[in-house]
Amino acid sequence: MDLYEYQGKQYFASYGMNVPQGDVTDSVAGAVAIGEKIGFPVAVKAQVLVGGRGKAGGIKVADNASDLETYAKQILGMDIKGHIVKRLWIQKSPTISKEYYASFTLDRSVRSHLCMVSAKGGIDIEEVAATEPEAIVKTHINPIDGISRETAREIAVKANIDSVAVDKVADALLDMYRCYIEGDADLVEVNPLILTAESEIMALDAKVTLDDAAAFRHPEWEEWQNLEEMDPRDRLAKEKGLQYVGLDGYVGIIANGAGLGMSTCDVVEQAGGKPANFLDIGGGASADVMASALELVNQDPKVKSIFINIFGGITRGEEVANGIILALEKISHTAPIVVRLDGTNAEEGRSILLSYKGDNVLTEPTMTAAAAKATELAGVK
Repeated sequence: MDLYEYQGKQYFASYGMNVPQGDVTDSVAGAVAIGEKIGFPVAVKAQVLVGGRGKAGGIKVADNASDLETYAKQILGMDIKGHIVKRLWIQKSPTISKEYYASFTLDRSVRSHLCMVSAKGGIDIEEVAATEPEAIVKTHINPIDGISRETAREIAVKANIDSVAVDKVADALLDMYRCYIEGDADLVEVNPLILTAESEIMALDAKVTLDDAAAFRHPEWEEWQNLEEMDPRDRLAKEKGLQYVGLDGYVGIIANGAGLGMSTCDVVEQAGGKPANFLDIGGGASADVMASALELVNQDPKVKSIFINIFGGITRGEEVANGIILALEKISHTAPIVVRLDGTNAEEGRSILLSYKGDNVLTEPTMTAAAAKATELAGVK
């Protein structure tokens, strides 16, 4: 779950990190009231789950109430990369002496946490990463040992953090790591992490992604759910507990297993089609799960055909076939469906599917043939 900036700052503050004074609002009047309460100058920041707000005009600094009213009117309702601004974060604007960058995430390739720090933070950190990769210090943190203050200080020194700020940046890294670990995050990123004129270290921005698998430990996350911002397909997938990623094509994909799902997308591409989604229903293929999957894929107006690709392992082929048939009887499907069934008792399963008298349901013996047929039935040139 990605958090908005204001949510990320609430999250940081709950772990003792230093963040600017501010508040969130969804109205121009509310923005002016916050500005007058905390004092000028203030930053007016669009709250959207996408980067590049500053360059798009979604961040302004207001020196007085009149400017704040003008900027709030301009930014509310703005379209930033397809995201409509519905909320503003109004924060006290500190005097910035230096801008740094810091983050923690997981590096799965080496099974360790990854800390990244740079003395060249700010809106052009991507350019720094591309042109001066050596300016970003990358340090792997053993999950068992964690990060010590000594290590945090060494990272800050190696990143060429100003000497006056090294110890305070080290402390900030320890706080960030605690946010990351105790807060069950996949990513915590601050850009910029600033040194103020008063020699404070402060998180001027906040990018946080929480681990959905840890939600059961955090009932407080409920208030951070952004369902109103979600694609209707993603919302239904979340409600049904399905692993779903919407794509831009027209062949709906249903597979049991992440690897098989990705392979199915690839084979559809090779057949000349374009996958409309990735959808993994897990190791089994019960009627209820299959019905939920079909309901989800079928509600996408771009889907012109559906490719169900199931490999029966522990779940036997006849159970899979019966599950598909029961699912088809539960929903009203409009797109033609191609089923490829293989694995344990696959022949029995295919026989059951062949006896099904429903319209627009075909079977193919191989994944390649099924992908080709689904692409053909989509009828998109």
